[in-house]
Amino acid sequence: MSVNMRFSKRTEGVTGSAIRELFKLTARPGVISFGGGNPSPAALPDDIVAEISRELVASNGKVLLQYGMTEGLPSLREALVPYILNEFSVKTDVSSVLPVTGSTQAFNLLLDAYTDPGDVILTENPTFLGATQAMHLHQLRVIPVDSDENGLDMDALGEAIRRYHPRMLYTIPTFQNPTGVTLSLERRKRIAELAAQYDILVAEDDPYHSLRYSGKALPTIKAFDTAGKVALMGSFSKVISPGLRVGFLVCDEPQLMRKCVICKQSDDLHTANLNQAIVEAYLRRNLLSPHVAQISKRYGAQMDCMLSCLENMQGVERFTRPEGGLFIFAWLRGGVNATDMLMKAVERGVAYVPGTHFYPDGGHDSTLRLNFSNADIPTIQRGMALLDESLKG
Repeated sequence: MSVNMRFSKRTEGVTGSAIRELFKLTARPGVISFGGGNPSPAALPDDIVAEISRELVASNGKVLLQYGMTEGLPSLREALVPYILNEFSVKTDVSSVLPVTGSTQAFNLLLDAYTDPGDVILTENPTFLGATQAMHLHQLRVIPVDSDENGLDMDALGEAIRRYHPRMLYTIPTFQNPTGVTLSLERRKRIAELAAQYDILVAEDDPYHSLRYSGKALPTIKAFDTAGKVALMGSFSKVISPGLRVGFLVCDEPQLMRKCVICKQSDDLHTANLNQAIVEAYLRRNLLSPHVAQISKRYGAQMDCMLSCLENMQGVERFTRPEGGLFIFAWLRGGVNATDMLMKAVERGVAYVPGTHFYPDGGHDSTLRLNFSNADIPTIQRGMALLDESLKG
């Protein structure tokens, strides 16, 4: 039965996630998917989480299964302070840390608290599809800023700031989604300076920060923030489990943090207590660092395998060479349309995400994003061979 319904204006023009739609294609038996951003099943510590969960519920179940504080479990917030300093080079305190239901919620809270419809937000070009969906749902004017092999182009960023007077900048500085590119140290410092100079809030999304396989770790943009203009968003989805949906927001501007807490109250009330406690146990028991080291060794080998395959594919013009993260971005030779080729590739048994979906203004049809974390090396070799056949016709 068809029902005539009127929907909100903010949903007009906002389509569903292309990646989620792709999952329907890859549900076919035998299709090798390089399309998602899932951790490897082998990297999900189900045995350890099961053990921790049993202990937590047995010792403190009546508290953890009850409603909790919107501001988060006090014990997790305390554990996050040294973790954020050691891992992200950001000195903070408990009052500036908010546990959230994935870093996606952190970004939505910032948009709720700090933007109005019609405000300008700058973002990398290309950028994370989920973030642009949130921007459009908040009815913001999205202005993409060109990037290169070192991240956001500073000349282009400065010009966009002066021309559009943005309210916010959204950036994924480390192993960016979809390109895998890392913003250089000098550009990180410069963004913090520009934010202070032009009164712009920087939403720094850093969920892949710990997944480094080569090169030297860099401090976050937040580490250079002296004016309270950078909000750092982190997540345990890629380093422990996406199913736990636990992340954090670091914001040392008290009024903005309070607004985010108020917005979270009407969003989900609080992040699941048990899930927060599981993450806290990982931090308190020093389980996270060895786990990240183990999965990084695995992911690094998988990335190197995919890069090696790309080097021998004549249909690929160029591709990024990340030092970590989960993604490689590629440009096809001869203007081949990656969207048009997708079904051909799926019929052969391999899938990817066309790169056009990551560009806020569309276009760039000869690009694609490849994920290497969710397939072992033999599967990557088979899948890349199928992709090579698809490109050859």
